Amino acid sequence: MKTPTEQALAKVPEVTLGFWLIKIAATTLGETGGDAVSMSMNLGYLVSTGIFAVLFLVAVVAQIRAKRFHPLLYWATIIATTTVGTTLADFADRSLGIGYAGGSLLLLALLLGSLLAWHRTLGSVSVGTVHSPKAEAFYWVTIMFSQTLGTALGDWTADTAGLGYTGAAVVFGALLALILAARYGTRVSRTLLFWAAFILTRPLGAVVGDFLDKPLSAGGMALSRYSASAALLSFMLAGLLLFRQRAATTSH
Repeated sequence: MKTPTEQALAKVPEVTLGFWLIKIAATTLGETGGDAVSMSMNLGYLVSTGIFAVLFLVAVVAQIRAKRFHPLLYWATIIATTTVGTTLADFADRSLGIGYAGGSLLLLALLLGSLLAWHRTLGSVSVGTVHSPKAEAFYWVTIMFSQTLGTALGDWTADTAGLGYTGAAVVFGALLALILAARYGTRVSRTLLFWAAFILTRPLGAVVGDFLDKPLSAGGMALSRYSASAALLSFMLAGLLLFRQRAATTSH
């Protein structure tokens, strides 16, 4: 039998400053890690997507089967979604030839469709409702679409729109600042603001990751993808130690 305390906790973390810092690091790691496998290891986008898709499915199954919130398991699953999102978006944009704009529009439609199906099925897309296998399945599918969209959107802004990595980072950082202002200065739905921020942290991580590992001639810092990934993973682990991760309180 579950205690009242266990019944009142979701299997996802409470949304705090620490959550967002670790989330941005995870999305940046997804970009450098995904590129390390697909480009540095020369495995290509399709093979890399297959590898990361398997890891994603294994992590999601483990997350759903867990009886309670486990920070390391949760963030490992987030990393799995962001790495598969990186290679999947690159495969769609570059290998399939639909371009960044086409890929972004397609992934936006999939993301909105996932949120709509989730809301129509369970009545809410709030993270506080993620305490059942069905809600978790919707949660992770939605996150996977948002991570993939973020990669395509980041690449489109930095490359096609011509803003470059730093310019794109400024744009997405400013949009996140507006969401933060709306969080404390308006009565806009907190669930809507959460998903808007969650989606926008991914293209921010994508352009920061590209800035770290792309060649100097392309506007990057030409850092090793392996060393950048290791540094980001170390930052995440330090963040987990510094910012205690508590399970979000459920809502019905």
